[in-house]
Amino acid sequence: MLTWLADFAAYVNVLNVLRYITFRTGMATATAFLFVIWFGPAIIATLRLRQGHGQPIRDDGPESHLLTKRGTPTMGGLMILAGLLVSTLLWADLANAYVWVVLLVTLGFGAIGFYDDYLKVTKQSHKGFSGKYRLSIEAAIAAIACIAIAQIAAPPLSNSLALPFLKDVLIDLGWFFIVFGALVIVGAGNAVNLTDGLDGLAIVPVMIAAGTFGFIAYLVGNAIFANYLQIHFVPGTGELAVICGALIGAGLGFLWFNAPPAQVFMGDTGSLALGGMLGTIAVATKHEIVLAIVGGLFVLEASSVIIQVASYKLTGKRVFKMAPIHHHFEKLGWTEPQIVIRFWIIAVVLAMIGLATLKLR
Repeated sequence: MLTWLADFAAYVNVLNVLRYITFRTGMATATAFLFVIWFGPAIIATLRLRQGHGQPIRDDGPESHLLTKRGTPTMGGLMILAGLLVSTLLWADLANAYVWVVLLVTLGFGAIGFYDDYLKVTKQSHKGFSGKYRLSIEAAIAAIACIAIAQIAAPPLSNSLALPFLKDVLIDLGWFFIVFGALVIVGAGNAVNLTDGLDGLAIVPVMIAAGTFGFIAYLVGNAIFANYLQIHFVPGTGELAVICGALIGAGLGFLWFNAPPAQVFMGDTGSLALGGMLGTIAVATKHEIVLAIVGGLFVLEASSVIIQVASYKLTGKRVFKMAPIHHHFEKLGWTEPQIVIRFWIIAVVLAMIGLATLKLR
């Protein structure tokens, strides 16, 4: 919204900084952080008042959760989404179509997660929105986003898949690009959702991934840097760095209240939205495979659930003591801070490996 002030740079020279994505990304980060810090206590108080018993805790989960997490309000993702939205509307170029596509998925997935959280809180059950219907709506939103991305991007990138490490290779997926992109977006949303099980476990890896993809979006959207690194230039995607900056700021503000012992949980409201956002940015920047590397922690969490369910249905035996895998380590006796910090370390290492793909071509 504020980018229009750059038109007056001829009269007020300082307004010229609004033309720079790097400046607006930094300001988006600061704005989102201050917004969440300022309004966070009021939002948490409102959630606690309206939810009463807070998020229901699974009886078959780690025993410690029944004591330490009972009564904690959920839907804290509203804080993140509010900060992200306000900051993005202020600092992003709203004439950029990619910005609106990412916001569509983020808010759409956030609405699905909100309804899921609402059902869980009102029914005091960990069973929320029907999985079949939820995935169907997510897939519809993701497909619409992918159709829009295909329309925005110029050929030959429109329906193509770029491969890391190979500078000149583009695989034309045709109409299957819509299906593939939707799978990436829905998969990312639900993988982050499964990771959100301990205080601070999901939000920090999300911020690490957002920082990584903010950097990738900036490079991919800059013709000079893209040519130097021999990566595919996707005009307009640089503006997505501003949204990533807003997410980092909002995430830091949320972490202030989510640090152990958490005053509020992100809930599906936040985890679905943020995962969907990362997936959409990956599809827009043509770095879907790199997302699997950078977000490898989320892939691990989702894979552990798939393996556990498949093993139990096929053999009647469980591979892990409990899934997702962070609960497995809890059952092994790891403390919550040990699991969270070690998973953060893994997320940092994977992000560095993901960034290395930019040069190894």
